[in-house]
Amino acid sequence: HLVVQRMKKIAKFLANRVVKSVLVLLMIALFNFFLVRAAPGDPAEILAGQSGAVDAEFIAKLRQEFGLDKPIAVQLGQYLKNVATFDLGYSYRQQAPVAGLILQHLPATLLLTLSAFAFALLAGVSLGTQAALRVGKWGDTVITTLSMLAYATPLFWVGLMLVLLFSVNLEWLPAFGYESVGANLTGVARLADVARHLLLPALTLGMFYMAVYARLTRASILEISQLDFVKTARAKGLSERTVIVRHVLRNALLPVITYAGIQAGGLIGGSLLVETVFAWPGIGRLAFDALIQRDYSVLLGVFFVASLIVVVVNLVTDILYTVADPRIELK
Repeated sequence: HLVVQRMKKIAKFLANRVVKSVLVLLMIALFNFFLVRAAPGDPAEILAGQSGAVDAEFIAKLRQEFGLDKPIAVQLGQYLKNVATFDLGYSYRQQAPVAGLILQHLPATLLLTLSAFAFALLAGVSLGTQAALRVGKWGDTVITTLSMLAYATPLFWVGLMLVLLFSVNLEWLPAFGYESVGANLTGVARLADVARHLLLPALTLGMFYMAVYARLTRASILEISQLDFVKTARAKGLSERTVIVRHVLRNALLPVITYAGIQAGGLIGGSLLVETVFAWPGIGRLAFDALIQRDYSVLLGVFFVASLIVVVVNLVTDILYTVADPRIELK
């Protein structure tokens, strides 16, 4: 009976979160729609200028093709229908559907951001735990100082310095790109080549967040260690390792999970700088090129997809939060 009741709560919780996520995406789509129309000038003239033609007949044809000659309510309904079917428009600059361009670049961004996120979380929690266990000693001082340095250093500067050290001076790692051009590698050799190209961008993007997680983990562990239930666990004769892992660290990770869920979406924004520095072919680089070219359809498409990723990540974070602490009620 308790298991069935728990499953019902989980189903209700997920349904509630999914409805809220859909409403958030709807608001983002509405913002996208009115943002384009709030910009100065006629959207059809902008599209015509991007395609290199500005005669009145071509502009009228574009206005009819994109439904810009219809009432605003009809345009809004058609736009929401297109978004629901992942039709994000057409890029006249690159002569391709926006959804296709984003799907082409999205795997590279996901690979970069997930690798950076995993590195930041694992390294940050490990360093924060070690600092808390050595509070007041030289190890704590070194970890805290390095974390503050990594937190205060701009991402693009870190990337350039890593390129200068490991690519230019030591020649250990490639300086840019997703894989070696013209190598035509396959199988394990191609995976190893992509991993070599991924290492510097992932380290650059992950160092800032690693510093945040390290400081947050250290502070959380020090706070939890002073609570009564931890003192009781030690009084029962449990080993220090058991106390740290089962009682202290598990509870200390709750704020880290919350912050990581919030910051996971920020990795997409941070990847724009990193992808530009390392010429990494992800949606961050795609958005940068679209901004330079004033390709608004691509920019809005990237904005919507990035928002979708953030919403999904936050939904997963809510679920993980309840798994990490079963005491939290599902509502």
